[in-house]
Amino acid sequence: MKQVKALRGATQCLNEAQDIMLQVSGLYDELLCNNNLTEADLISLTFSVTKDINAKNPAAALRQSGRGAETALFTVQEAEFVGSLERVVRVLIHCYLEEDLVPCHVYRNGAEALRPDRVKPSV
Repeated sequence: MKQVKALRGATQCLNEAQDIMLQVSGLYDELLCNNNLTEADLISLTFSVTKDINAKNPAAALRQSGRGAETALFTVQEAEFVGSLERVVRVLIHCYLEEDLVPCHVYRNGAEALRPDRVKPSV
């Protein structure tokens, strides 16, 4: 049986449209793959970006990559705090996940520093 769960993820990227598209697509694909999800399992995605990411909206980047066409997407600007990691796109995904599965969160491309407790060790 499936139940509603939330997945977190983040990636650092350059403030360039192409890199935002690349990093957002990679983060999305990894989250779906690691959690055995299809797009039909998704309810919504909320992206947040640090103030230095403004070359491309990550929701638009995801749609332009051919993903998320039937999913509610939304982007907000991350609150700014002293010492915060720069050039970060974060995502919160609400989805239907098998109830016995533990959500697998993804932090990549430098964003591992945000949640080292959730980073899987390399094999």
